Amino acid sequence: MNLRDLKYVIAVAETQHFGRAAERCFVSQPTLSGQIKKLEEELGVVIFERTKRSVEITPIGEEIIGLARQLLEQADAIEQVARAYSDPLAGPLRIGALPTLSPYLMPLILVPLKHHYPKLKLVLFEEVTESLLKRLRGHELDAVIIATPLNEPDLIQVPLFDEPFWLAHPQKHPLYYQDEITQKDLADLDLLLLADGHCLARQAMEVFGLTDRPLQGEMGDLRAASLETLLQLVGAGFGCTLVPALAVRGAWMTDSGVIARKLELPNAYRQVSLVFRQSFPRRRALGAFIDVVNAHLPNTVRPLPSTEL
Repeated sequence: MNLRDLKYVIAVAETQHFGRAAERCFVSQPTLSGQIKKLEEELGVVIFERTKRSVEITPIGEEIIGLARQLLEQADAIEQVARAYSDPLAGPLRIGALPTLSPYLMPLILVPLKHHYPKLKLVLFEEVTESLLKRLRGHELDAVIIATPLNEPDLIQVPLFDEPFWLAHPQKHPLYYQDEITQKDLADLDLLLLADGHCLARQAMEVFGLTDRPLQGEMGDLRAASLETLLQLVGAGFGCTLVPALAVRGAWMTDSGVIARKLELPNAYRQVSLVFRQSFPRRRALGAFIDVVNAHLPNTVRPLPSTEL
């Protein structure tokens, strides 16, 4: 057994295809298939069930693949430790973030991060919470930035900041002339929501005091994939939505027909955190990333006390 064979196994598991896995690993398909077959014979188990149309991972294969990911991470850590002897903040750092956060947070920190840590290469992924956590546990990501509380023994969650919600409503709306927006006002609005799977949709429902998705209004069955889509609909007069504070700095604030109002309600915010595995060895790199985030947050959010990693 060697690390190369484990990389072949993980490539097949991720692509569900021997040919595509071979392309990813820059080897021929017979070479990759042969090495995996030899590994299965060595271990005395079947990792993949092969048919002409599909590749399925066996139950024992799932366990082996999980351990293989850990071994490859530790092998990578050995390389990183060796590099860290001369420079502890060099190499790639794979960070995943929410699509309702990444477009607004990352532009604030990319240049400062490159300036302060020029050898640290930030690799960004943008997906919903469930997918990010799956990639994190699968050792495909080093850390994720999410807005969902967790209580998982294998993960460490470091709160970064509280991000207030603003209400976005059309310019020609009765609330435009109202000094303060109350919880009762929210109950009378047509709420536009992102698709299920976006934590912002659930958080918006909680702020509005809803247990189920609203079905009233022209857009009651809407399942938008992006915050930008919701804001365009708001500007066209189809309803209202909640906007995280960092997004208020976006280009849509100019001549879009949308008015953004901060909600002075006790539950109208989300807590944004960095989450990583207990076993992740490069905590100093994560600490550097957190320091840059903390130093470049705008005053529209509330930074939280730093935590030792």
